[in-house]
Amino acid sequence: MDEDNTVYKVVVNNEGQYSIWPNDRETPLGWRDVGKVGSKAECLAYIEEVWTDMRPQSLRQRVDELQTDMEEQQ
Repeated sequence: MDEDNTVYKVVVNNEGQYSIWPNDRETPLGWRDVGKVGSKAECLAYIEEVWTDMRPQSLRQRVDELQTDMEEQQ
């Protein structure tokens, strides 16, 4: 098995979902760099540290809205 010597960057989309992408390639449409660059293991460790809520941003916002509405009704 060949060793992966690729340098990766961490990217995030507008739903707050993280991924890694080869650093020498243009960031795909709909994604933006977060400023973390390194080995695959380093980038995945970073994602594990910062991406603590796997739900898409739109779902988190909707749940928060529903929770606020329920609290206001009480």
